[in-house]
Amino acid sequence: MKNKRFLFFAILFILLILAPIVLNQYYNWLLGPASIIKSEQIFIIKPAQPVSQIAANLQKAGLVRNALAFRLLISQMGIAKNIQAGDFRLSPDMSSKGIAQLLTHGAIDVWVTIPEGLRIEEIASRVEEKLKFGANDKYQFGKKEFIDLAQEGYMFPDTYLIPKDATAADVVARLKKTFEEKVPNELLEAGSKNNLTHQEVILLASLVEREAKSGEERPVIAGILLNRLNSAHALQVDATIQYAKGYDAAQNTWWPPVTLSDYQSVKSAYNTYLFPGLPPGPIASPGLEAIRAAAEPADTDYFYYLHDSEGRIHYAKTQEEHNENIRKFLL
Repeated sequence: MKNKRFLFFAILFILLILAPIVLNQYYNWLLGPASIIKSEQIFIIKPAQPVSQIAANLQKAGLVRNALAFRLLISQMGIAKNIQAGDFRLSPDMSSKGIAQLLTHGAIDVWVTIPEGLRIEEIASRVEEKLKFGANDKYQFGKKEFIDLAQEGYMFPDTYLIPKDATAADVVARLKKTFEEKVPNELLEAGSKNNLTHQEVILLASLVEREAKSGEERPVIAGILLNRLNSAHALQVDATIQYAKGYDAAQNTWWPPVTLSDYQSVKSAYNTYLFPGLPPGPIASPGLEAIRAAAEPADTDYFYYLHDSEGRIHYAKTQEEHNENIRKFLL
C-alpha cells in the first residue's frame, strides 16, 4: 500500500515538473516558423481589424502555425495596440515573434480613408497624418504640393492602400484615377437633361454632400437647388460661405459656423447669398450618391430647406413657409 502511494506521488510530482516544461516547449514550437521555405507573400490588415481575426488569417495563409498561440504572444508582448493597418511582406520561414514585431512597423502600404465631403486641405492633412509616422523612413509626401496639384471635387472619397513612399503627385493621381473608375460617364451625362455640364454636376454634388445629412435628403436638396438655379434665385447655401471663409483657427475647423453677418460680409464669388448661380467650382469631394443625386435630382416643388437643432430637415415651397419654419425650428 505504501509503495503504491509512493508511486502515485512520484508520478504526480514528475507530472507537475514535466508538464509545464513540455507545454512550454510545445508553445515555443507553435511560435516557430510555419515552414523552412522562404516564400514571401503580401499579407493585408484592414483598419480596426481585431487581433483574433489577424491571427486566424495568418494561420489560414500558412504564415503561423497556430492562431491561438500567436494571440497569446501578442498579449505577452503587449503590442496589440501597435499593430498597423496596411499590407506587409511576410514569409512562412519567419517566427511568430518576428512577424508580430514586423506588424507594428513594417507596413509597405498604409490604409487611408477619405470620407465624403472633405476639401482638399483636409484630405492633405489626413494623408499626411497616416503616412508621417516615426517608423516610415521613406516618407516623401508633400502636403502643400498635394494642395497645389489636387482638383477640388475630384479627389474621390474611398479607403485606399497608399505606399509609404508615395509623393503628393502619386496620391493625387490615385484619387483622380479612382474617380474616373467609379463615376460612370453616363451618370455625368445624365445631368444634361437639366442643362448641367459634367463639371456642374460635380459642383452641384459637392454642395449636396455638404448640405445633406442623410441619403434620403440628397436628391430632394439637389432638386431644390436646381429649382433655384432655374428660377434665378440665389442658391443661399451656407456651405459655400464656410468654404469661402476657410480655416478657422479658433475653432480648429475648415467648416466654421455661419453667422448672419457673414451673408453680406464674406466677399467671395463662393458666397451664394451675394452672387446668383453656381459658385466658381466644387467646394468638396462628393461621394457617388451625392453625384447621382446631382445628376438625377428629385422632381420637387420645394424651394427652401433647413435643418433644426436635432438635424431634422424641413422643406418649404414659399418664402412665407420657410420663414415660418425658421420661427418654429430655429428661433
